[in-house]
Parts: sequence; C-alpha cells; structure tokens
Amino acid sequence: MGEERVKEEALQLIGMFQLLPRLVVFDLDYTLWPFYCLRRSKRETPSLYPHAKGILYALKDKRINLAIASRSPTADTANTFLDKLSIKSMFVTKEIFFSCKNKTDHFRRIQSRTGIPFNSMLFFDDEDWNIEAASKMGVTSIYVDNGVNLRALRRGLTQFTENQNASDKNQRK
Repeated sequence: MGEERVKEEALQLIGMFQLLPRLVVFDLDYTLWPFYCLRRSKRETPSLYPHAKGILYALKDKRINLAIASRSPTADTANTFLDKLSIKSMFVTKEIFFSCKNKTDHFRRIQSRTGIPFNSMLFFDDEDWNIEAASKMGVTSIYVDNGVNLRALRRGLTQFTENQNASDKNQRK
C-alpha cells in the first residue's frame, strides 16, 4: 500500500473518532523504522515502516502534534536519519537521549516543552516496559511488534477514547 493510500486510510480512521489526542509520541527504533540506530552509520540511507510516513502526514493534516521519545545512545545518527527521511520538522519536540531507565524522563521533558498533559498523549513503542511506565504516567500507550501501522493507529485511537471516557466518568463521581 502506497504512502498516499495509507494517508487517506489514516485520515478516514482518525475522522471516525470524536476524541483525539493533542500529541502523538513515537519511539524510533523498531517503531517508526525497522532497525536500531546504534547499529547503523549516518552515511546509510534509512527507511521507515511501510505505513509510518502516511500516518505521520495524516496526523499532521488533522493538526495533531507529533513528538519523539527515543532512548537511542546515537542521537546524532537518529537526527541525521530524520533529516534524510524529510520528517524531522514534523515533530514539535524530539527527546532522543540514552537512559538506563524507561522513558519517564523523556515524557517529563515532552510535557514540560509542550504543556500538553500526559492524559492528552498517545504513545507507540516496541518495548513493554516503556509502555507500562508511560501508562502509569497517564499516557495512552500502545505496544507495536512490527512497527506502527494502521491497525496500531486504530488500537491507539480506540484506547485513547476509552481512557478519556473512563476519566470523564471518574471525574463526575
């Protein structure tokens, strides 16, 4: 499926939901692209998972902010790849730094830089422990096992809506 077709399907999918996140956060390695930056040279030509670019463009078209939370120890390589893929400017913040812990520090920085509450964020990552940690902070977090794709986007938007509805019910009690 081509990038434009993915974008069209993602736009239709997003249009089915009334409650949307204000910010969608992506991990890089094995979430947006199918490799570890650590094992790559900046001279290489990177690639994204097949649905990634179309989804990014659809989210931007819907005026949903995008961010990156990556524990890569090679931020310079990651930033070079984002440039080569012509997507670096799509992200309002890029928190790319190594941490022995999960991504709680990344999310604190993202929240500080954007002012967007954790419960207004949707996050995609390929590591369970990052999903668990971000979820505990109030971020709707979706595990992806083969990169971000339309199925993961649907799961994420569905879970985000369910979380928002549950939060609204709890506030009314």
